[in-house]
Amino acid sequence: MSTQSEPTGKSMPLHTKILLGLVVGAVLGLVLKLTLGAEHEAVKVLNRYVAGPLGQIFLRLLFMVVIPLVFASISLGVASLGDLKRVGRIGLKTLTFFFITMFISASIGLGLVQLLRPGTRISPETRTELMATYASDAASKVQASQQSTFGIETFVNIIPRNPVASAANLDLLGIIFFGIIFGVALTMIHPARARPMIGVLEALNDIVIKIVEMAMKLAPIGVGALVFGVTSRFGWVLLKPLAVYVVVVLSGLLLHTIITFPLILRFLVGLSPFTFFSRVKAALVTAFSTSSSNATLPRSIAVVEQNLGVPSKVAGFVLPLGATMNMNGTALFEGVTIIFLAQAFGVTLDVGQQALIMLMAVITALGAAGVPGGSIPLLVGVLAMFGVPGEGIALILGVDRILDMARTVVNVAGDQVAAAYIAKSEGLWTAASVPAAGVQAGAGKLDESPGWPGPTDVQPTVEKDERSRPVG
Repeated sequence: MSTQSEPTGKSMPLHTKILLGLVVGAVLGLVLKLTLGAEHEAVKVLNRYVAGPLGQIFLRLLFMVVIPLVFASISLGVASLGDLKRVGRIGLKTLTFFFITMFISASIGLGLVQLLRPGTRISPETRTELMATYASDAASKVQASQQSTFGIETFVNIIPRNPVASAANLDLLGIIFFGIIFGVALTMIHPARARPMIGVLEALNDIVIKIVEMAMKLAPIGVGALVFGVTSRFGWVLLKPLAVYVVVVLSGLLLHTIITFPLILRFLVGLSPFTFFSRVKAALVTAFSTSSSNATLPRSIAVVEQNLGVPSKVAGFVLPLGATMNMNGTALFEGVTIIFLAQAFGVTLDVGQQALIMLMAVITALGAAGVPGGSIPLLVGVLAMFGVPGEGIALILGVDRILDMARTVVNVAGDQVAAAYIAKSEGLWTAASVPAAGVQAGAGKLDESPGWPGPTDVQPTVEKDERSRPVG
């Protein structure tokens, strides 16, 4: 899939088209909100019959390929690593990286929310109005949280009884586990028997990427429709009483992005943060517009492999795992939101409880679904642990869409930083491997599928640790 990093001729880059669609959708939505109002019949008709369907079609096209992409990428990534000791080492290193960065992110959020104390600034009148507006939606979130308990069963349920059922239910943890076991088994059978299956998985992976390319042609329209729906319904009204809370979350996400990630990139990866973000910006725009790590996964894999030159054996292993388990933005958001709502409802938390909240923010972020609003059910469950009414989640539902878009960018950026770090630490990639500007793979037309695969690809075999597409 092309990242459209460089225009060819007079063609506008895809990420520029997506940004243009986002801006147009937001402006049109705000104009209608301010002139006609969200309850005007014309606005309702546009949302129900035009913007809503277009946005959902775009999202469904992306979600449609997530399961086969995750399974193929994980299985190929594990099989290509070959040595089971390397699989275990990389897996442990990856999970450790996830935990540390999420803990740092949650700590930043905790510090900011305690400093600015946004929950104490919400008036009882505003709280009552928002609770009334989102009462039914909040009730559904509370019900979902009661069905999504966290405990030892969470870890047991990672092992699927039926992988097909896991695929049908979009249980990515189950699919990831099955993909890892499948890839491990491929390394344990005779190479001659494993080679045909690896060929099938490679073909499946390339087919899925081609489908994503077709879907991304609709991205500017789909993104515009999604943003139009948000701005035409809510405008900026709901941001006013929650402005400080929004500032806390967005500031924390920004600090983590411009401080934590650059420090890791500069000192642990040896790569310029400017170079990194300029090469992955197309995936970050997709993350912002879709609010979904899962929907962004195909594009994220493409830019990391093609624009950064990270070997597919690492990208195909780390990024699908990160899309489900590495939620830097979500961990920060959950920690801030729990303390914010506790402040709003007058619940006093001691230092020990705040430390536990930070830990729970990290743990529950691991199980959050990589879809829009996927962290909300788990968040409601944590609120109940600290005596905060679960229905209080209604206070932030009005602005959650905007925050969801922002934290998804941080989630996806964290996955990409992790992929670069793991590749560097394993000696499989360095900053010198990044393709020069203008000659990045994938700079051609969207439907030419450059690099998926290229004519000079090395055919992977389980007895050789060589599965890496050309990147220059």
